[in-house]
Amino acid sequence: MLSRNQSERRGGEIVGLLDVGTNKIVCLIAELVPAGRNSPGGIKSACVLSVGHQRSRGVKAGVITDLAEVEGAIRATIAQAERKAGVTLEEVFVSVSCGRLRSLNFSASVDIDGGVVDEHDIDRLMAGARSWTEREERMLVHLNRIGFRLDDTTDASDPRGMAARRMTCNLHAVAADEAPIRNLLHVIECCYLSASALVTAPYASALATTSEEERHLGVTCIDMGGGTTTVAVFAQGHFIHAGTVHMGGHHISCDITQALQTPLAEAERIKTLYGTMLVAQSDKHEEFSYPLAGEDDGVMGRMTKADLAGLIRPRVAKMLALARERIEHSGVSGYAGERVVLTGGTSELVGMGEFAADVLGRPVRVASPQPIAGMGQSITSPAFSTVAGLLAVAAAGGEEVTVYRDRDALASGYLERVGQWLKSGF
Repeated sequence: MLSRNQSERRGGEIVGLLDVGTNKIVCLIAELVPAGRNSPGGIKSACVLSVGHQRSRGVKAGVITDLAEVEGAIRATIAQAERKAGVTLEEVFVSVSCGRLRSLNFSASVDIDGGVVDEHDIDRLMAGARSWTEREERMLVHLNRIGFRLDDTTDASDPRGMAARRMTCNLHAVAADEAPIRNLLHVIECCYLSASALVTAPYASALATTSEEERHLGVTCIDMGGGTTTVAVFAQGHFIHAGTVHMGGHHISCDITQALQTPLAEAERIKTLYGTMLVAQSDKHEEFSYPLAGEDDGVMGRMTKADLAGLIRPRVAKMLALARERIEHSGVSGYAGERVVLTGGTSELVGMGEFAADVLGRPVRVASPQPIAGMGQSITSPAFSTVAGLLAVAAAGGEEVTVYRDRDALASGYLERVGQWLKSGF
């Protein structure tokens, strides 16, 4: 994950984690050290070495809209993190929220030629599952096993070495439109990096903010980000659904801008300082002032916190209603349990937990990422849940994450475009 001479000076594995969001871009550099024999599943302990973050540019609703702008922002973010950690990254784990993420729950089967299941049989089954999901210019970004059945009668968590004639596996996959993912990977390679793994943003956020017990009992994690709101559902410890609502905190700021006729930056400030979901009696009389767009200096508008809440609440209610709709249409709501965990920057609005509980009709808690050694107070808020979840994935070894292997194809595609440009130019 970093240059060789620096890696030799450190005892553990250095990993880079990159979250390209609508409002901010975050790069986290951490050191992974084996936690010992008693560590469940070989999970490594993590220590954060540095964090870099910059305001995002060239990204709208999680999708890259300006390659040059987002490249500059990513370069600045990574350089900031590298300087603090004293390392040079070569690869990064990358979060994915673009490309119309869609979950697929299905079964795949394979005949067992030798009569006993071995690793080759599992590899054949998984290869067939990957091929089936990557159709119609969709790219597989996540694939996890839910459970095995042998000869349609015997359930097995690990079928290797067991006798059977046919093996079936229940699987959950998340696929995305290929073009937005290719654009993201292209920009990362322009920054002299490669993607070691693509991790769906809702999965990462859920890992950072939910407990293992919650994921076993059934939990829904809703990450209310800047440009998108993502949904992740877990049941019996397995990731079973991901969804995306193309609406987030930026839309709330735009509503404030239009209603108050104030600049967008000022609307962001107003939302952060005075935004609330619960209206107290005093809020009806507590006023704040703000500059009016296009007016001379000194011309100010005034508004009460209660009136501001009246602007914010309808947009948040719509975001939550759409998230609930995604879950209901997925067919997994019966397995999701009753608990909902809210995270993401927008979830920090005062009273969000109570308001969301009323809209969703379920118990709700607002969650920050679970503590990680070396992580400063500035990045322990819900706004940094996705990048913290990327670290959890890296520490676990990424067993359930589709590792991006098609680098040669991506490079050849890029070189082919350069060749065409040269031919047309000369």
